[in-house]
Amino acid sequence: MARHEPPDHTKGDEKTLGGYMAVHARPAAFEGSDGRSYTVAIETDETGDRARPVGGFLLFVRWGGEQPEVTGHIESPFLAWGATADEATRAVGALSLHEVKKQLDLLVGGKPQSSRPWWEAMREEGTGHGQ
Repeated sequence: MARHEPPDHTKGDEKTLGGYMAVHARPAAFEGSDGRSYTVAIETDETGDRARPVGGFLLFVRWGGEQPEVTGHIESPFLAWGATADEATRAVGALSLHEVKKQLDLLVGGKPQSSRPWWEAMREEGTGHGQ
């Protein structure tokens, strides 16, 4: 059951990704340049670089269908680094919502878009399981 909570502007600057997520207690959502709906999360991973051991990136989840359903995702390259996951997360969270939208549009523009789910495309190309 969904519930609407009023924004708590004492938790941060809602013009940044991390601030928006804190103020509204939910992920930020965008319409991509492909006309599809996306939500965004901040993720981290090990880089293998001793000087910058943890990288932070954006994970955009694409939504579609009449009922909310995940139809794919896109990941940005590392956008910030830190000694810890929290440090990298804070750095990515400091990006403005405008910068996050720009990243989404760059990523969407670089990928061919299909209205078919990935598993149908694989089946038609003969690369799916059970072929």
